[in-house]
Amino acid sequence: MLPNYASPIERIWFWTFRALCVSVLIFLVSPLLVIVPLSFSDNTFLLYPIEHFSLRWYQEFFGNEVWLNSLKNSFIVAPAATLLAMVLGSLAAVGLTSSNFPGKALLMSILISPMVVPVVIVGVGSYLFFAPLGLTNSYLGLILVHAALGVPFVVITVSATLGNFNVNLIKASANLGANPLTTYRRVVFPLIAPGVISGGLFAFATSFDEVVVTLFLAGPEQSTLPRQMFGGIKENISPAIAAAATVLILFSIALLLTLEWLRGRAEKMRTAVEH
Repeated sequence: MLPNYASPIERIWFWTFRALCVSVLIFLVSPLLVIVPLSFSDNTFLLYPIEHFSLRWYQEFFGNEVWLNSLKNSFIVAPAATLLAMVLGSLAAVGLTSSNFPGKALLMSILISPMVVPVVIVGVGSYLFFAPLGLTNSYLGLILVHAALGVPFVVITVSATLGNFNVNLIKASANLGANPLTTYRRVVFPLIAPGVISGGLFAFATSFDEVVVTLFLAGPEQSTLPRQMFGGIKENISPAIAAAATVLILFSIALLLTLEWLRGRAEKMRTAVEH
């Protein structure tokens, strides 16, 4: 809030800064605001102005076997890749934060490299590596690569959570006779669970939205929803794509709300432990 004793210059900057923030927000959200109304148009083309509103394209999306198959593939690949990324990323984060060894920084850089390496390079490299192994045009190959893309998010979020972790809790658990597995299951994991789940949600969103690697590795039977949308844009722009995009937008909003809930829960747990 702006204090009553603020000078005219401070008041001008206060409102100018907020107007700038709102303008940037509108600029970022405007593509979503444009595509959502088009999904309710009864026109066969993506055109404004919208003359009549209809659920025609949602019926096309949920009633078309091709779209439903791509959606099913996305919900096969993304959860499996997320689960694998959560397990590997959590173990890597715990190992990296609980000990110091030569090359630790290098190993951390390698683990998070899929976040910075262009995804086209990941796709080409994955294809060249998996092709001789017969893992192209298969769910397994797709899940492995999507998991590799999601691991960095889990490593970062879990490492951040472990940064505030009280190691005396582990010592206390050991003094009470608990073995390392029991300590991790009953002491460490409940405290880092918000970080694990948050990283898993990011990994899930990355896998669910990924299209470039899927173009290299997936066959027609493994076509995911983003790949189907990409193919539809190339061949024939149908308003059903707008309906699919709206479904993805709503799904992304649900993920963001879940992340915010987890952030609040983690803050409450950290406050409870400190007191």
